[in-house]
Amino acid sequence: MDKHRLTRILQNLQRGDLSIEEATGKLTHFVNEDLDFANIDHHRSLRKGFPEVIFGEGKTSEQIIGIMEKMMSQENVILTTRVDEEKAKRVLEALPSCRYEADARMIICAPEDPKPTGHGTVLVLSAGTSDIPVAREALLTARYMGNHVQSVFDVGVAGIHRLMRHREAMEQATVIIVVAGMEGALPSVVAGMVKAPVIAVPTSVGYGVSFGGMTALFGMLSSCSSNVAAVNIDNGFGAGYMASAINHIPLPAS
Repeated sequence: MDKHRLTRILQNLQRGDLSIEEATGKLTHFVNEDLDFANIDHHRSLRKGFPEVIFGEGKTSEQIIGIMEKMMSQENVILTTRVDEEKAKRVLEALPSCRYEADARMIICAPEDPKPTGHGTVLVLSAGTSDIPVAREALLTARYMGNHVQSVFDVGVAGIHRLMRHREAMEQATVIIVVAGMEGALPSVVAGMVKAPVIAVPTSVGYGVSFGGMTALFGMLSSCSSNVAAVNIDNGFGAGYMASAINHIPLPAS
């Protein structure tokens, strides 16, 4: 239940197009809706500006379908993260209006081209091709939260000249998401070139002492660039969400 939907219900009630009983029925599950396996937070759009996002890993396809069906009556955009292809296939059979983004492992129920409501641009960079799945999760999250998003992939420090070609895009971005595995150096390099906040995303890509992303995470947390903040390992969703929150901070009145 977002602000616009609530406003329409109240306006229809005020005009007499809805009876009190009809309005009450529409608002019955205004705050939350309790299923046997989930308690859906329908109020989140009003509090936070975006609906609850479903974490698909660990849930059955039937549970995902049940949650999404309930949310579809209240929300215009529904995202489900960490969904494998077999599980996604079963979900889409039940909900054919949704689509699966295999590279990001996300199910999306939303218009193809969401209208940007943020005031700037979110730029998503990946250090390597192997980091793209996490980068795509960040990109799609930010896009469907109402942001203009650009992306540049495979511009890591092993070939730093590749990054320099995109300096103008970095300088114009409101917020930059940088996804990197192995030693996780790229966010510090990018942050040293721009004034925008840089959200660093460590990935579990790398050999041996990369320790499943821990080395990249430690490097990002230890960055000497002051405008770097890190999210959890492989957490593209968290990076996209935070970037959107930054990009939607109201601009001061001129």
